[in-house]
Amino acid sequence: MSAKRKTIPYQDYLDREQRQPHAPLAAEMNFFNLIKVGDVREVRKLCREPFHEKTGLGILSEDGMRNIRYHFVITAAIIARNCIEGGMPMPEAYGMSDYYIRLADEAATKEEITEIHEEMCIAYAGRMQEISREDIFSRHVTDCIDYIYEHLDERIKMKDLCKVTGLSEGYLSRLFRNETNMTVTEYIISKKIETARNMLKNSDYPIVWISETLAFPSQSYFTRVFTRYCKLSPARYRQQRRQKG
Repeated sequence: MSAKRKTIPYQDYLDREQRQPHAPLAAEMNFFNLIKVGDVREVRKLCREPFHEKTGLGILSEDGMRNIRYHFVITAAIIARNCIEGGMPMPEAYGMSDYYIRLADEAATKEEITEIHEEMCIAYAGRMQEISREDIFSRHVTDCIDYIYEHLDERIKMKDLCKVTGLSEGYLSRLFRNETNMTVTEYIISKKIETARNMLKNSDYPIVWISETLAFPSQSYFTRVFTRYCKLSPARYRQQRRQKG
């Protein structure tokens, strides 16, 4: 005879869940979006908070290990689907999630699952960064693009890129423009604006904070550049995206 299944009334469960301090949705969506756009550096920073100690995780199981495994599986599924939307082939995205879910299933401790979670997030972000560059650039231009992605929170100077590639400023400028159809400055600004759009859409960070984080000289300058690229001010862009849900 099977043991009687332990249950709690549904309303009691809802009341308990409402008392749990769940993680802000905007912050979660921003994290997934950073993986989708291939921002390895920022993903690595955000993974410093141990996954098994993350605040806001719901209680999916009373067993601690089972609970963190369930959350890992959910996270892997969301990341895979976001990366498919971003251009990753479906078999590759699901193959990666299957691989990391199996690793998590075999993990003996919560700390191991946290290590696997960090490895998975960085691996997906790294692959998305590669996919974004698959126009097949030369090694020198690829090195520039890698440096730009890794330093969007800084004021990137041409001399920095020359140091990375070992090329003269004039030669590197011509090479970069020939391969990307943009000047180095145009490319840097376009990637900063792309990142700003994602932050405005998926987070509640103040506009001045976004401006400073992306190393714009001032909020007014950021607003002018953003408006030129997007035909909307940052505030209006955020408002429209929120209205569209």
